[in-house]
Order: sequence, then structure tokens, then C-alpha cells
Amino acid sequence: MFRILQAILVGLAFFVSLGNLDAQVKFSNDFLSIGVGGRAQGMASAQSAIVSDITSTYWNPAGLTNIEAPFQLGAMHAEWFAGIGKYDFIAFGKPLNADNNSFFALSLIRLGVDQIPNTLNLVEPDGTINYDNVTEFSAADYAITGSYARTIKLKGKELSIGGNAKVIRRVLGRFANAWGFGLDFGAQYRTKNWRFGLMARDISSTFNSWTFNLTDEDKQIFAATNNEIPVSSTEITRPSFALGAGYDTKFGESVSFLATVDFLFTTDGQRNVLVSSKGVNIDPRLGIEVGYNDFIYLRAGLGNIQRSIDDFDIDKEILTMQPNFGVGLKLGRFTIDYALTDIGNVSPVLASNIFSLTLDFKERR
Repeated sequence: MFRILQAILVGLAFFVSLGNLDAQVKFSNDFLSIGVGGRAQGMASAQSAIVSDITSTYWNPAGLTNIEAPFQLGAMHAEWFAGIGKYDFIAFGKPLNADNNSFFALSLIRLGVDQIPNTLNLVEPDGTINYDNVTEFSAADYAITGSYARTIKLKGKELSIGGNAKVIRRVLGRFANAWGFGLDFGAQYRTKNWRFGLMARDISSTFNSWTFNLTDEDKQIFAATNNEIPVSSTEITRPSFALGAGYDTKFGESVSFLATVDFLFTTDGQRNVLVSSKGVNIDPRLGIEVGYNDFIYLRAGLGNIQRSIDDFDIDKEILTMQPNFGVGLKLGRFTIDYALTDIGNVSPVLASNIFSLTLDFKERR
């Protein structure tokens, strides 16, 4: 009985949110704000200047030029809320010429909730309840991204530039779907021990065009239950910008140290971040990485700095922060990254375990 009641409540919550979709234009495509890769999550997403593997397709496409392998594959899988929500990333890429100064990659991100109960037909026309009428559907968001990056030599220093073209696909069972398209631009500049990065996300503004496929019977049920009947609409994802800097050095022959900072600038309205305004918001992120013998890496990060009301004094405002931790292992062609983090800081669950894998393919001799 409990599972049946749970199914009804989840179904009702979904259809209430469905009726309000046309008004949600401020934080559209939020599934693309989560981030990919255990290394990045362990360093609180401070990646725009230092990312150097296949996850660059998300963090900064210019970072793809740092890949030395002739072909690289990366993947990540995460589950939230006891496996209800699943977040997946897979990408592959390769150099386009013998000099390795240009690189192309493809990546796919999926965030999905499967087996959502559809309770629209739970009640028969005569008023009786028929649980056999409860079916299931999935709500899933997809992003397919093509990335290109190229290195430009500047008097011994390196400037890399890159871009993303991404197609967005969002599906809510048979009831609604959307298509979207957007562009990103990234750059990295490297000199001695310093690295600098710029990531301009959704520089074209990303537009999602929604269409709804409700039957006449669905609309009658919506009307009878005082739910708004949704109409075709457009969501807009405004541009955001990440400026970053990193410094790396070595202690002896074995120990490496990397420190990095990112400042995320958003332009889609006031947010609860460290520097908050209606025009521009600034969200800083800090990360460090210590490596030993190019084999094991320990990481830590600090981000999601927000102003909150003190639990013990409602008249007092405090700053809250989200610490992240991670570890990486490089085993020949394989790199395994793990992060302990609270993605999104929206759950009573204290932490999420994130694993990702990178594989370098070697050329046959």
C-alpha cells in the first residue's frame, strides 16, 4: 500500500510541475550545471584553467589540446536518491593532425529519472480506483556536444582556443519534449608554471523549444484537477562565464602541487552566491591537487559559498561553504578518479560518491 501511495504522490508532483514548465525560463538546462568527472568534482569545479583531459568537452574545450594520447575515452556514472536519478557522461576524442595541435571530440550527457508512475488514469469514469491503469514513463535530459580545439604558438608560449556546438534533447514521456541548440567558447593560456582559462558557456543563449502532446482525455483530467494545461513555449539559458587561474610546481622529483581558482559569472538574475546582484553574480571556486610519482593524486575543493540564515538566530546571516574531496589513480593507460561531494547541495543526503574513468589508447607499433 505504501508503494502505491508513493507512486500516486510522485505522479501528482510531476504533473503539477508539468503544468508550470512554460514559466520556467530562468534556470533552464540546469542538468548542464552539474559538471562531469571525479577530478573536477573533487576540486569543487575549479577547472577552466587546468582541465587537460576528455572532460574538457564540458569544462573548457580548449583543454583538449593537452591530451597527448592518439585517442582518449572517458566515462562517468552517478546515482542519487537511492538510484532514482541517474547521471551519465561519455566522451571520446582524437587529434586531427600529426602535430597534435588540433583536436576533435564528441560527448553525451544524460540525466534521467526512470519508472515514474503515470497516475492520470488511476480513477475510472465511474469513480473507482484501478491500480492496473498506472503505467510508467521516463523524464530524461540529453546533451550531445561536438568540440573542436586548436593550439596557437606565441613566442614559446601556448594559447589554446576551442568551441562547443551542443544539441539539447529533453523528454517527459509521451507528454512533452524539447529541442535546443547552443554554443560555447573556451581559451587557455600557459606560461611556465601558470595557467589561465576562460570558458564562455551558452554565448549564443541556448533556446529550448517545448511541445506538448496531451490527449483530449489528458486535458480533461488536468482541468478536473485544477491543473494548468501547458502550451508550447521556449526556455532560454543565458550566457555564463568562468575565469580561472592555476599554478603548478614540483617539490623534488616525486611530489607535484597544483592550486586553482575559478570565478563563475552568471547573467540570468540574482542568485544566492558570494557576490550577488540582479545584473551579474560571482561564484568563486577553489581547488588543490597534490600528486606523488604521477601515480596517486589527493584533491580538495571549496565552493557553493552562500549566505544563509543561522539555524539558532534567524536575525543573523552566515556564510556556508561546500567542501569536496577526491583521489585519483593513474594506472598505465587508465586513470580512475573519485570524489566525495554534495552535488547541488539540494538533498538531505550528506554526500555523493562520484567515480569516473579515462582510458588512453596507444598507437600500434
